[in-house]
Amino acid sequence: MKTKPYIILALLLLSAITAKAQGEFPTISPSATYTDTDGNEQTETAISESAPLTVNFKANAENTAGWTAHYEWHFYKEGNRDQVYLKRYEENTSLTFVEAGAHYIELWAIFTKGTDSVAYTDVYWKSEGSPLSVSISESKLEMPNAFSPNGDGINDIYKAKEGYQSLVEFKATIFNRWGQKLYSWDNPAGGWDGKYKGKDVKQGVYFVLVKAKGADGRKFNIKRDVNLLRGYTEGSSLP
Repeated sequence: MKTKPYIILALLLLSAITAKAQGEFPTISPSATYTDTDGNEQTETAISESAPLTVNFKANAENTAGWTAHYEWHFYKEGNRDQVYLKRYEENTSLTFVEAGAHYIELWAIFTKGTDSVAYTDVYWKSEGSPLSVSISESKLEMPNAFSPNGDGINDIYKAKEGYQSLVEFKATIFNRWGQKLYSWDNPAGGWDGKYKGKDVKQGVYFVLVKAKGADGRKFNIKRDVNLLRGYTEGSSLP
């Protein structure tokens, strides 16, 4: 007779496990999707990119028919799980990351139906859940000192050196030796083609002024000469 409570408890546990295995309880499978520099959509649980980076988050909830759902996305920085800096309350959400460092994301979800409830909250995330992560790199920016807009398809555009990253603000301006503004652009992927009002400027020395800000708060103030070399081709020596 003393074993009956244990038998009943075992049967209840078995029933719950069987019901869950049969897909009767709601489940979540949070995902993070972004577009990489090649324009391809990527879905990962751990993302490492430069800013600004827009990430779309989905709950991917299943078996929710007849259940009332409450969603709460938690965003926090590495080592600060108890200091959530942002909460979102929709099933699917998106965020543009502009601050350097490691960001972690948990989806707290509660499903209710009558007196029944299924919760994926603090206990779940501490014991078995793995948060999504988005790591934003430190900022980097360098500008070259020369380019050769001669139409050979090599170094024809004056622009930031490859490898720039995590820039949330950018403005570059080209001047001639008399201080006249010739061109400006506000995207590090852009650049100057060596023209002014649609016409080629002469070979010579020009100047660039760049003001930029990184996701980590670093400020860039770059002033330097720009050598425009129209007669230079790949393999030839610099004059």
